Amino acid sequence: MKRVLSLTKKTEKKHKSIFLRLALLFFSIYIIYKLVGLQSDLITARHTLDGLKNEIAMKNAANEEKENLLKNGSDKDFIERAARDKLDYIYGNEETFEDISGN
Repeated sequence: MKRVLSLTKKTEKKHKSIFLRLALLFFSIYIIYKLVGLQSDLITARHTLDGLKNEIAMKNAANEEKENLLKNGSDKDFIERAARDKLDYIYGNEETFEDISGN
């Protein structure tokens, strides 16, 4: 009788051990899956950050140019520059070329 009880206890321990190992395996797989997902989110966020930094740099350059125009340029220069940039005006005897290469 004792022998039968000890065998059932051993099989119960084996079942618990197998269950514990399977649970640990699934937990490990889940953690790896989450880490890969977080890594891809981090890469996406870094690309977005780089784009925003570039946009900030371009806006700062445009702001500096406008400040220089206001400080150093006359009203006539400012109006001429605004007419060229915003309204695409040109002088009557002037030729313009448009870059269609996309660069």
